[in-house]
Amino acid sequence: MGFQHGLSGLRAASTNLDVIGNNVANANVIGFKQSQAQFSDIFANSLGGAGSNQVGIGTQVNTIAQSFSQGNISNSTNPLDMAIVGGGFFRLSDNGAISFSRNGQFHLDKSGFLVNADNLNVTGYPADKNGKIIVSGPTNLQLSTAEMTPQATTTFETGVNLDSRTLVPATLPAFDATDPDTYARSTSGTIFDSLGNSHVFTLFFQKSAPSTWDVYATVDGAVDASGVPVGVQLDGGSPLALTFDSNGVMTAPTGSVTASVDLSAVATNLGIADWGATTPLDFDFDITSSTQFGSNFAVNKLSQDGFTSGRLAGYGISDDGTIQGNYTNGENRTLGQLVLASFANPNGLKPQGNNQWVETAASGLPLIGVPLTGTLGEIQSAAVEEANVDLTTELVNLITAQRVYQANAKTIETQDAVLQTLVNL
Repeated sequence: MGFQHGLSGLRAASTNLDVIGNNVANANVIGFKQSQAQFSDIFANSLGGAGSNQVGIGTQVNTIAQSFSQGNISNSTNPLDMAIVGGGFFRLSDNGAISFSRNGQFHLDKSGFLVNADNLNVTGYPADKNGKIIVSGPTNLQLSTAEMTPQATTTFETGVNLDSRTLVPATLPAFDATDPDTYARSTSGTIFDSLGNSHVFTLFFQKSAPSTWDVYATVDGAVDASGVPVGVQLDGGSPLALTFDSNGVMTAPTGSVTASVDLSAVATNLGIADWGATTPLDFDFDITSSTQFGSNFAVNKLSQDGFTSGRLAGYGISDDGTIQGNYTNGENRTLGQLVLASFANPNGLKPQGNNQWVETAASGLPLIGVPLTGTLGEIQSAAVEEANVDLTTELVNLITAQRVYQANAKTIETQDAVLQTLVNL
């Protein structure tokens, strides 16, 4: 009698129902990958070999394979939540025991380490104090929450257009920063001293010849009784002469010059206490991108590299896994970079629960790299990857598996009826 056929079918159908039920149960689990039961038939061997009229003896579960297809991406409110768009796994460390996951729901622990809900460390490359990534072996990512120290201005670059139609006075007046009639135009920017104090750096442009302009500068408006700037020198003196050719292109200076600010003299002139910062404040002053065209005065470029101190206000994560800290002073600094891992055979990974897998001989060794390299996908910040379970499909599969279970039970019932008839003879 063929009870074994029905029994094997019941066992296989029951396993299939378990797999489908597990998929349905985890439909809302971030980073979950659905599984599929795969079956094969069982064929009995005989002493005479397999004949053409030999009947099989049922079915068996060959393997339970996982599908690593992409799940839908949904937004979150946590900037440290990350979704992998494409291939790869997050690399997690539990005191050196490595596992892999697609669940990117991360946060910082009390020591500033990036961890998941199970307090497993996310690994990657750290950054030095200047924000340079240190590429070595992946390590537990620790994001520094220290205050950003101030940086004094070392370069100040500006580019203006000086109106060539401006007339040269018949008698060139002595420059007076407090008298607009002694100069044509002015503009200003901010510079920072070694303690992060900001100062207003104002430039004044006086036309002294058809193709020559004199540039004067003040800091915080410090001038003497005659309106002459106090404590500021451009290229070792004042003023700085700018010359242009017939095409409006600057011919001198040909590069940056040194601007020097005597902060003590400025403070004394303003009648305030000295800031206590390093003085003089010297920085490279570059105005070589300026022009002299027949159009209105315009400031086309204005930049400097100094900043005040700042506290960490938030995080930003780029698509290549670089984590940047955003500070209250408007600056940002690289704090580290995530690494991802890929495998030649993802189905060879061994599930560990808690949305984790570990490598096996069947999966092959992990290929470690930063996002957007090789076959590794990109990182989307403030987002998570949903389970790749299609509930509609799973519910249809559930109905099918139930019918298969009923059909196999029916074969056992039929075999029982035939056996009962035989016994009754």
